[in-house]
Amino acid sequence: MKYLIITGFLIFSYVTGFSQENGEIQEQVKSNEPFSLIVDYDTPLTIDLETEDEEEVVDPKKKKRKKRVFYGLKTKKGFTRNVRGNNVYIELFHYLKTPVQLDPYVRDIYWFNYKKRQIEKSRRVDSKYGVVLHGPYKRVLGEEILEEGIYYKGMKHGRWVQYEKFYDYFALKDKEKYYKGWPKESKVSYYSKKDKDLKEIIPIEYGEKEGYYYKFHENGQIAAWGEFKFDSKVGVWNEYYDDRKRRRRKRQIQYSDDPFDEDFRPYIIKEWSRGGKVLYDRSSDFKGS
Repeated sequence: MKYLIITGFLIFSYVTGFSQENGEIQEQVKSNEPFSLIVDYDTPLTIDLETEDEEEVVDPKKKKRKKRVFYGLKTKKGFTRNVRGNNVYIELFHYLKTPVQLDPYVRDIYWFNYKKRQIEKSRRVDSKYGVVLHGPYKRVLGEEILEEGIYYKGMKHGRWVQYEKFYDYFALKDKEKYYKGWPKESKVSYYSKKDKDLKEIIPIEYGEKEGYYYKFHENGQIAAWGEFKFDSKVGVWNEYYDDRKRRRRKRQIQYSDDPFDEDFRPYIIKEWSRGGKVLYDRSSDFKGS
């Protein structure tokens, strides 16, 4: 059950550093609501994502698994061929025969673009020109494997390995573990152990925050979300009011698109009241100047 719950996790957000690192921003806020949510990163209910079920196990007493069926879904085989100089790189993969609902929170969904004849990754899949990868994947050079892993509905899952050529031999370059699109290091926390009410997901890769962060209110609605790159907040971060009926916008904050830009000062783009009234709009400041 733990893995099914974690799968549904895709999640929710918020950066705790808002109130500390952006004192100047707080002065711009015109509402009576606190600028940032209080996130307890020391919660004892935080667990690591695990991948014990990363590979399908076939019980020898049961009927042999059908070919090209992975995690209960039928697939077709596909391949790409890319020539670089004297080297020919081949990608061998499987893809779903019929469309499936994709996880809306995972940042990287892998799919095969018919038009471009190549594998791409994005948050959305162009169903007119593409199909979602699902099942074993290999990238090879001659008889040597360069990359190997498995996809689950377009998401990296389980153990992934990469090899690199050094002169006349191949050596292990990288080894990672995923759980349905999320690096194994990612943290998932809950408001309570009993009800498994999701609190937040912190995407972590190689010890740094990397990917989309989500935080939920206790009623299950998204509280905030945004993207991390190289341990830094980037782009637009969004906050939402605690409303049981529907998601109500609260605030948008702009961070630098460059995670290494130390001179950029985050600022509020727009802010709304609970009733949907605009309390602050940065664009109006420029219009009036």
